[in-house]
Amino acid sequence: MEPRGAATDDLLQRPWLPVSISGCQFLAKSWFGDTAYHILLTDIHCVWEESMDSAAIQKRAQELNRRLRAPVKAFFSHLCEVVQPCLAGSDGGPDGDAQISLTRQEDGNVSMKLKSELAGLPFYWEFHCTPAPVTVACVQLVRPLLVMSHLLQRQVEQLGGLLGRKDAEIQDYRENGATLSRERLQTDVFEEQTYREGFMSKALPLLCSQQSDALSFNADLQHLYAAIVAHGNTRKRKLSEECPVEEEQPPAEESHVTSSSAGSVVSSEAGEDRQVDAAGAKMADTPTVKQSVPVRSDPAERPSSKPKKKKVGLFR
Repeated sequence: MEPRGAATDDLLQRPWLPVSISGCQFLAKSWFGDTAYHILLTDIHCVWEESMDSAAIQKRAQELNRRLRAPVKAFFSHLCEVVQPCLAGSDGGPDGDAQISLTRQEDGNVSMKLKSELAGLPFYWEFHCTPAPVTVACVQLVRPLLVMSHLLQRQVEQLGGLLGRKDAEIQDYRENGATLSRERLQTDVFEEQTYREGFMSKALPLLCSQQSDALSFNADLQHLYAAIVAHGNTRKRKLSEECPVEEEQPPAEESHVTSSSAGSVVSSEAGEDRQVDAAGAKMADTPTVKQSVPVRSDPAERPSSKPKKKKVGLFR
């Protein structure tokens, strides 16, 4: 079973993909490990998630398939092969004769039912997705989207400045007698405020009327999302690497105290002061006492024994 934190980090690096299940449009991202998975669905109104480990998968598989008596590794690969194409894009679907359907429940949950064939017998599976916590929605969707919007805004500002400089360059050419060889290549001077107002008046109503476009992440946006997430993970690793360095500072103070005590012993041997000599002698005995303390072994270094799993057939 993969740790919860590792699964969440791996899921964060996955892109949001548009999917269509039972006529419903969603954005989905999924992570499948060896014997665990974590999926997210959103229709921009709500975010649903389900995270399952090996024990939970084993229990649900036996509830849905009474005759199944196989370990998780024996059938989990089949489940991944059937489900992943459906969660890979809007045009994706389950492989073979598998069927998948989605139902919105009255309590706000979302259920996806899957029917396929394994070893010649029917294999059933259900995803029970519940509303995700606000923190999950913010980390996986809201925060990256806000960073994306800021980056795109800066890009627009830089492109606007570049167009202004290009217009100045063209004007200089014209003042020095340069002319266009083809009139159709001539463009108007770029005015940022006029362009922005015209773009908003034309593009915004069109985008709002096409709700399906709001649930789309094209290749450029997916690449931008992946770059932002990768940068955030790199920054997080740098901060985690700097923390142990700060924790190692207290032992340095002990070495400073030891060196200062040794200095007092040296000064006492020089005969400068008898009282300093007595204090230095007492402090010089301190390291000997510290060395006699037994060193405790770290419990984490002890080898752990794991029971071996017994292999059995798929069905009985």
